[in-house]
Amino acid sequence: MKNFIKGICLVLALSNFSFMNAQDKKHKGLKISTEGTSEYIPAIRLINKPDGSCAFEKGKIPTLKHMNTTTFWMSNKTEEWEKNAHPAPRRQYVITIKGNIKFKVTDGSTFIIKPGVVLLAEDLKGKGHSWDMVKSKQWERLYIPITEDNDDFFIADKDPE
Repeated sequence: MKNFIKGICLVLALSNFSFMNAQDKKHKGLKISTEGTSEYIPAIRLINKPDGSCAFEKGKIPTLKHMNTTTFWMSNKTEEWEKNAHPAPRRQYVITIKGNIKFKVTDGSTFIIKPGVVLLAEDLKGKGHSWDMVKSKQWERLYIPITEDNDDFFIADKDPE
């Protein structure tokens, strides 16, 4: 049953994958290619540098892997404090179902998460990250915590942009 629920979550998250279109190419920040193999889903991971600052890395997560999770929940509510800089409360996948979210890290760098790109929040220390909606009025998402000390299956791209 757990695997069935996990599968449904990924299907929901990817149902808007085709949303990424020519408009995406106008953003001057990080670009995520939607082309390539179907063996992976594009992902961005928020991390802490040794000094505690927040940064991000582009990568991917393999499909058809059994993830180390035990629960998930959905949200479409947004409180103002969430838009201020904050660290992730736990290691977790954040699956966007609806909305375009611009994230900002410590050095001012930004990236946009849209449906079809998995956010992996692992910046558990320091000031963390902030975000705001872009051309969206609502952010619908799933939070899927990763069980403690387990693999997140993230594969960083070799050539950071």
